[in-house]
Amino acid sequence: MIFKNSFQPGIMRVAVPRCGIPLLKPVNKFPFFSSTLSPKTCARTFSAKMSTNPPSQLTHTINLPAQLNQPVSIIAAPGVSNAQFRNAIESSLFKQWLKNIQAETGLLVNGAMSLRQVLIQGVDMFGKRLGFLKFKADIIDKETGQKVPGIVFARGPAVAVLILLDSEGETYAVLTEQVRVPVGRLILELPAGMLDDDHGDFAGTAVREVEEETGIHLNVHDMVDLTAFLDASTGGRVFPSPGGCDEEISLFLYRGNVSKEKIQQLQGKETGLRDHGELIKVHVVPYDKLWRATADAKALTAIALYEMAKRDGLLP
Repeated sequence: MIFKNSFQPGIMRVAVPRCGIPLLKPVNKFPFFSSTLSPKTCARTFSAKMSTNPPSQLTHTINLPAQLNQPVSIIAAPGVSNAQFRNAIESSLFKQWLKNIQAETGLLVNGAMSLRQVLIQGVDMFGKRLGFLKFKADIIDKETGQKVPGIVFARGPAVAVLILLDSEGETYAVLTEQVRVPVGRLILELPAGMLDDDHGDFAGTAVREVEEETGIHLNVHDMVDLTAFLDASTGGRVFPSPGGCDEEISLFLYRGNVSKEKIQQLQGKETGLRDHGELIKVHVVPYDKLWRATADAKALTAIALYEMAKRDGLLP
């Protein structure tokens, strides 16, 4: 007689003790799960109950140079698998966050705060690469003894490009219409994308994203890094939502001359990696109307940086 374990895949064998009541014992030993079906008494009629032991909590301990005498516990929340936990603590996203809090302008640099614990809550993989990471950091303000808000959605660095095309005396900006599920609507925004590796090739990523999302091929040497004009204390990046997300964006400018026919060809063009779910449509709008045509923070920030850099004579 064979039973299927409804909680974990595996086969269960029936064992009959002296009392004649069958006990179910798993054939395979599971690392975090055990179950036993047993009677309360050896009676003709009996009631049975499945019981499970809670899985062992995955933990890891690290020592940070910024607080050598205070080890930090890294803990996996329920539901985070061993593989996910390992991917999280070994990811460039998590390592970069640890580096940030110990940097010259980091939270731990002057000893006023300390990191006690990190709870890994969620991991999203993009194929074999970790794409998104969610965790909660217990950072304590030593003066008050209170925790500071520490829920983090880590997605890492990204790029966006303000493309300005001059045609017959008028300047146009190129936007992409994209499905944005988190806000529940279509958004007109600058061509943009996440860095796919740890090499920090921001300009190269910008060129690749523009080609994927608009079909326009740009030369990396024609790109101007608008965020590089920011003060060195900023790190040369913009943070669209630092209250909950670590994303830092490099904003680039491209200017070129095209025919009116090219503008018409771009308008309404469907692009994107559609087999990856990218349903993108290109929009071309007059630059002087751009600031009112989009709610995209990347576009509005790029406009501000472009106009200020132009005013101060910083553009080549």
